[in-house]
Amino acid sequence: MNATERTPADLLSAALVADPARPLVTFYDDATGERVELSVATFANWVAKTANYLQGDLAAEPGDRLALLLPAHWQSAVWLLACSAVGVVAEVGGDPAAADLVVSGPDTLDAARGCSGERVALALRPMGGRFPQPPAGFADYAVEVPGQGDRFAPFAPVDPEAVALVVGGERLTGAGIGARALADARAAGMPEAPRVLSGLPYATWQGLSYGLYAPLATGGSVVLCRHLDQLGADGAAARETSEQVTVKAPPAVS
Repeated sequence: MNATERTPADLLSAALVADPARPLVTFYDDATGERVELSVATFANWVAKTANYLQGDLAAEPGDRLALLLPAHWQSAVWLLACSAVGVVAEVGGDPAAADLVVSGPDTLDAARGCSGERVALALRPMGGRFPQPPAGFADYAVEVPGQGDRFAPFAPVDPEAVALVVGGERLTGAGIGARALADARAAGMPEAPRVLSGLPYATWQGLSYGLYAPLATGGSVVLCRHLDQLGADGAAARETSEQVTVKAPPAVS
C-alpha cells in the first residue's frame, strides 16, 4: 500500500489496474448451497453501480451515516466499498434511528424501519435476486442497482482522514482501515496475495479484516462463508483444499 492507495476504494482501484480477472470474493452460503465467485472487475462493477445509486438516487453525501444491517455476504462487502467511494460512514449494525439512511437484509426490516431517511432492502437471494414482493417502505436493491452506471466518480473529494467505518464501538478513518488491515495481515503472518477463508461475522473488526479488508490490502482474495458451521469438519477441510486456501480466520469469540 502506497500513498495513493489509502482508502478501501483506493485499494480496489489499484487491484483493478493490477489484475482485474483474478478472484477477489468467493462467497458460500452453506445453508442454501449457494456459491458465487466475483473477480476484481466484477466486484468493482457492483461497487461502481452501488456507489452511483448511493450518491445519485439516494442523495448521500460525504459524512452521512449509513446503518448497515447485513450479515457477512458478498453484497455487504459491495456496500462497504461503495460507502468508501462516496465518503459515507458505514455503521455496521448501527442504530437506524440515528442514521441518515439504512441498508437492511430480510431479517432486520423491522429494526430498519426506525430510520426516517432512505431505506434499502436486500433479499440476499442467490445471484443477487430480488424480493418476490418488495417490503413496504423500502427500495429493493436488486431492482434499483442493475441499471446504474458502470463507472463512478464522486461529486465531492473523499477525505481519507475522515471517519469511514464504525464497527463494534470503534471508529476508523478511510486511511486507517487500509493501514490497520495491512498490519493485521502482517501480524497474522499472511503470505503475499493470500487466499483467506473466513466464517466470521461482519459485526466485528476482526470479521471485516479477515473477511474483506486484509485480503484487499495485500493483493489477495477471500473465501467468505456464511453458516460455515453447517459444513462439518470434513467439509470445511475439503473446501480449504478445493479453494486453495492459504490462511484461515480464527474461530469467532463467543
